[in-house]
Amino acid sequence: MQILREHFVRQLTELQEDLVSMTHAAEKMLQMAVESLKERDVEKAREVIALDDVVDDYNFKIEEKCLRMIALQQPVAKDLRVIAAILKIITDVERIGDYSIDIAKFSIRLAENPIFRPFTEVPKMAEIVIHMLEETITAFLRRDLGIVQKVVDADAQVDALYRAIHEDVVQSIEADPKVARQAIWMLMIARYLERIGDHITNITERIYYMETGEMLELHQ
Repeated sequence: MQILREHFVRQLTELQEDLVSMTHAAEKMLQMAVESLKERDVEKAREVIALDDVVDDYNFKIEEKCLRMIALQQPVAKDLRVIAAILKIITDVERIGDYSIDIAKFSIRLAENPIFRPFTEVPKMAEIVIHMLEETITAFLRRDLGIVQKVVDADAQVDALYRAIHEDVVQSIEADPKVARQAIWMLMIARYLERIGDHITNITERIYYMETGEMLELHQ
């Protein structure tokens, strides 16, 4: 029985390591997508798109491991909560990767012509969201609910910046309809960053569940 338990613990540790690696891969995609936007670097944007297979492979591998462990090991209590949480978290991480690709694609379009005006709030949003993701990885590794709350609080800043960008875009289009296409593209990028923030808060809710057994909506 002890040998079986040790084998299960080893599998569970490897599963969590795979999740951290998957999240780091998605974080790299997000960072590169934002850099491609700021630097007007089309090649870097294309690299982001190519990295999608890495995140997708992790997604399939982790899901398969989770289902196999549930079927063969029949975990209970906290062990089961960890596996169930990971099954949910990988979906959010995969979506973060997808939105990073969307940002990269718009970055390519925006690189074709000079931007009509800087949108300083977009880089601010990106900086906060990337930091949120980094903090979430730390919270998962340390099981630190204090960090979880900080991440949730940071998402409120992201939402406020998105609202400001939305209003700015509307005013820009009203003032000069010719800029509508670029303005809408910037708004879409801001929307993707806002959605990434939501997926990160979903992950923090799963971390909270792992540690407490309570399912709470932490971001009101």
